[in-house]
Amino acid sequence: MANLRDIRRRIKSVKNTAQITRAMQLVAAAKMKKAQDQAMAGRDYSSQLNAVLSDISANFSDEVSHPLLEVREGNRELVLVISTDKGLCGPLNTNLAKKLRAETSDTADYVTVGRKLRVMLEKLQKTILADYSVNDPVPFADARSIAAFLTKQFVEGKYDKVSIAYTRFVNTLTQVPEVIQLLPVLPPAQTSDSGAISGDCSDSLFEPSAEAVLASILPLYVNFQVYQALLESRATEHSARMVAMKAATDNAKKFIKELTLEYNKVRQAAITAELLEITTAMKAME
Repeated sequence: MANLRDIRRRIKSVKNTAQITRAMQLVAAAKMKKAQDQAMAGRDYSSQLNAVLSDISANFSDEVSHPLLEVREGNRELVLVISTDKGLCGPLNTNLAKKLRAETSDTADYVTVGRKLRVMLEKLQKTILADYSVNDPVPFADARSIAAFLTKQFVEGKYDKVSIAYTRFVNTLTQVPEVIQLLPVLPPAQTSDSGAISGDCSDSLFEPSAEAVLASILPLYVNFQVYQALLESRATEHSARMVAMKAATDNAKKFIKELTLEYNKVRQAAITAELLEITTAMKAME
C-alpha cells in the first residue's frame, strides 16, 4: 500500500494537471465561439455561389467552358490535408487520417495545413509538395494563396484531380471528416451534402455573358471552398479540444476524490495501528 507522502504527491500532481486542463478548456471555449460563427456564416455565401454555378451549368452548359471545369481521364491526384498543429483534441486527427486513407489514391501527392497529419504523411514517405501555416482566426488571404497553388498545379496539367480532406463542423460534440473534390469543379448538384444548394437563379440574366461570369466566379469559388474548409477545420479543432479538456478535467477531479479517499483510509489505518501499539505497550507495563 502506498504511504501517505506518495499519495499526497499524487493528489498535488493531479490537481496541477486539472488546473492546466481547465485553463485549456476555457481558452478553447473562448476561441470556439468565434470560429463556429465564422464557419456558419460562410455557409450562406457558399450556398449562393453554388446556386449561381448550378444555374450556369443547367442553362449554359453547351456555351461555356473553362480550364477549371476540364474533366480528365488520368488518376494523378493532389490532396489538400487540413489537420491541427497541436494535439489534445481527441480523435479528431485520427478520424481524418482514416478517412484520408479510405478515400484517396495510394499514389496521391499532398499539400498540408497543420503539423499532425503532415508528420504522419512524412512517416509514410508520401510526397508533400507544400506545407502551409494558417493564422487564427483564419484570414481569407491565407486561403487564397493555398487555392492559387492548387489551381496552378491543376491548370498546368500536373494533376488530374484536386481534393480537400478536412473535418466538417456539425455541432460542438459532432465533427465529421470529409474528402471533397475541389478540381475539376463539379456542378453543385453533384457535390456532397456539406455543399448543398440553396436559392433559385433560374431567372438570372448574366452580363456581359455567362462565360464571362463563369470566368470570374470560378476562381472565387475555388478560393472560397478552401477558405470554408479552413474555417470548418478550425471550428472543429477548438470544439474538440474544449470537449477533450473538459473530459480530462472531470476525470482529474474524479481521480482526486478517489486518491483523497485512499489517503484518508491509509491515514486512518496508520492512526489505528499507533493506538494499538500504545495500548499494547500499556498492557505490557501493567
